[in-house]
Amino acid sequence: MKRGLWLLLMAWAVSLPALAESMHGVVIVVIDGDTVLFKPDHVGARSRFFLKIRLADIDAPEKDQAYGALATQALSTMVLKQPIEISTVATDVYGRTLAYLQRGAIDVNTEMVRLGYAWTSTRYQRRTDLLTLQEEARRARRGLWGDDAQPTPPWDWRRAQSMAVH
Repeated sequence: MKRGLWLLLMAWAVSLPALAESMHGVVIVVIDGDTVLFKPDHVGARSRFFLKIRLADIDAPEKDQAYGALATQALSTMVLKQPIEISTVATDVYGRTLAYLQRGAIDVNTEMVRLGYAWTSTRYQRRTDLLTLQEEARRARRGLWGDDAQPTPPWDWRRAQSMAVH
């Protein structure tokens, strides 16, 4: 009984960040073109607490994929060690907080698609404006659309990688 209550309390505590509407803080690490580690302002400077944030509604190339390093660098330039605001959407199956990032007047999720460093997510299309921006980036040959008119979407690349392992 005590263990069940403990697990319930832990699950509730872990889900709290995803329930928050918005938070201010700093990106302390850029993992790849659509994932960062975020330290909220409300935690102390000495605290090791952070949130793993996955940018909502976009999917950037993986690190080992073509354009992965460029996407990571573009996101780093925009947000690393910068004050940002996150607006949470949900928590994904990996425990990451899905969120929109805002740095001043820049909508970071939108900017990654507009610059051609990410696709709009096909899984959860909450924002149809991203499809238009993706098509504009493709036509203008920005970012990953520059050298190759048909770059491999990250979801196809991940599937091919998992099949190669088996």
